[in-house]
Amino acid sequence: MTETPPSLRAHAAIDLGALRANVRALRARAPHAQFMAVVKADAYGHGMVPCAEAARAAGAQWLGTATPEEALALRAAGVGGRILCWLWTPGGPWRAAIEADVDVSVSGMWALAEVREAAAAAGQPARVQLKIDTGLGRNGCQPADWAELVGAALEAEREGLLKVTGLWSHYACADEPGHPSIAAQTACFDEALEYAEKAGVRPEVRHIANSPAVLTLPDTQYDLVRTGVAMYGISPIPELGSAADFGLRPVMTLSARLALVKHVPKGQGVSYGHHYTTPADTTLGLVPVGYADGIPRHASGRAPVLVAGKWRRVAGRVAMDQFVVDLDGDEPQAGDEAVLFGPGDRGEPTAEEWAVAADTIAYEIVTRIGARVPRVYVNELGDDSDD
Repeated sequence: MTETPPSLRAHAAIDLGALRANVRALRARAPHAQFMAVVKADAYGHGMVPCAEAARAAGAQWLGTATPEEALALRAAGVGGRILCWLWTPGGPWRAAIEADVDVSVSGMWALAEVREAAAAAGQPARVQLKIDTGLGRNGCQPADWAELVGAALEAEREGLLKVTGLWSHYACADEPGHPSIAAQTACFDEALEYAEKAGVRPEVRHIANSPAVLTLPDTQYDLVRTGVAMYGISPIPELGSAADFGLRPVMTLSARLALVKHVPKGQGVSYGHHYTTPADTTLGLVPVGYADGIPRHASGRAPVLVAGKWRRVAGRVAMDQFVVDLDGDEPQAGDEAVLFGPGDRGEPTAEEWAVAADTIAYEIVTRIGARVPRVYVNELGDDSDD
């Protein structure tokens, strides 16, 4: 556990050695497929550029982003290799992405038209991956429109405006092994692949497997697997196993320094609304992070925090900048560390335990930690035999 530097109110320690080890462990589960490290949303709150570089060092051939701004930021930071960007809106920076050698995802005719125009303006072909909606109901081309999209993409390819580099989709319920939608989506994907390839598409990669599929559905790996939350050491299927059960280690540890410790009498109301009152004379500790830092207000009165070697609970409501813990009469000092979550192997809570307390998923717990909390990177180089 990395101690909070004395000059910092709070910090998130990001263990890049753990991230590299997680990438290698996940790659071992898909030895015949290429590996995409998904670094969208600032690498799920962990820091996009350092995590992208660490994943590359551990053997990731691809990076995945949601927005084009994320992909272009990687290029601006000097991150090389293949990048796929999939969440586009009309008028997006297609030309900049093409010129930056970013693969762009196309789900409909409007997007294909804009890609063609941007490629012509750039004077170079776009690298395009066609996405089919096999049943998730979000982005992706409807199966009924697939023939039109494939045909138009092949026409643009013949004109030298693009190269279809990938065919892909995304599961709705891969975190629920045995769910009937998994087989239905896989069958739909296979049919879409067969149609496109018979029509003349020669993709570099075909992919549908996300983090839970990599862990539980080995027959869905195709040419490439995409891992997001699992790469950061969080189980995408906690009902089936913890991160440790899957050979993964949480990458983020969130800590703060107590701003105040004080004695209060029995019956002391704590925080807004007095939803907590002290049951006896006690000591209270003030933890200087709140919902403006990404601490979920839904965790009020429930979430665990490690202070002075013991688990405490958030006492009363989480406020914008701070919350309180009841120290049960213990007397740590102002400046001592409060650990909200981490790997858990030194007694601290985990992000999953915070997720349970806040009625959400651990993805949200780490991703929502805001920019007011500095990231401190540890094991940036290491001697862990990266390949």
